[in-house]
Amino acid sequence: MNRSLARVASTAAAVAALALAGCAADTTADDTTADEASSGGYVNEGTLTIGTGEPAYYPWAIDDDPSSGEGFEAAVAYAVADELGFGVDDVEWVRTTFDEAIAPGPKSFDINLQQFSITPERAENVDFSSPYYTTSQVVVTTGDSPAADATSIADLEDLLIGAQTGTTSFDAIERVIDPSQGAQAFNSNDDAKLALENGQVDAIVVDLPTAFYISGAELTDGVLVGQLPEIDGAEGDDFGLVLAKDSPLTDDVTAAVDALREDGTLDALAAEWLGGEDEAPLLE
Repeated sequence: MNRSLARVASTAAAVAALALAGCAADTTADDTTADEASSGGYVNEGTLTIGTGEPAYYPWAIDDDPSSGEGFEAAVAYAVADELGFGVDDVEWVRTTFDEAIAPGPKSFDINLQQFSITPERAENVDFSSPYYTTSQVVVTTGDSPAADATSIADLEDLLIGAQTGTTSFDAIERVIDPSQGAQAFNSNDDAKLALENGQVDAIVVDLPTAFYISGAELTDGVLVGQLPEIDGAEGDDFGLVLAKDSPLTDDVTAAVDALREDGTLDALAAEWLGGEDEAPLLE
């Protein structure tokens, strides 16, 4: 067995042990001051505290249970923990909102992952690890929407296109599609999906893995319209782990992510949990 597959197998076995032991408990995020952090930089000494959203969506976590290690980001989190020297019973999960995690100030977590694109604006308030996944933005609609027949960016310009506000998906609507009626803002992907189902918008934009799930499992007659191209100056879609600004853990966490990328673990986990880009055409 090569090193990459061995690492994935090791991580899966460790996660299975955690599930049986029921050691990792989900908790509600609370205020944590710098004085409460241990001298080693961890929120709780001897524990890796990992934050994620509530809910944590498929395929990032299965059944809103990141402690199971099932789902791409849940599996990545335990692989990073292993690289940092934490056993599965030394991991604690907390929940935060998307905006809370990237706001300035003290954190209730050591690392947080819920598809945070690395951007210069966010990096003013928090630290990022190196990327653990790179994705594209995808237009999703339903079969009876006027967006279903779109084959180009121009076909979308006069339609109502929405996304979760504050995300790279929303930014992509404004900067790539530039619809005549503006980008339609929603508080969450669930709200955007509901608006699509109710005919309030013609299409929504989400990241590629989420697009596969929404179109195939949650929408009636869901349609993947296509991927949005990058443009000069557009923010990248590299997902990074979020840490408190100037965290003493940032270098070690980045080294852990780099090691997982170099030995093939991240690619193996992506292949296991996420869809392939060749299934969504590129819109031009």
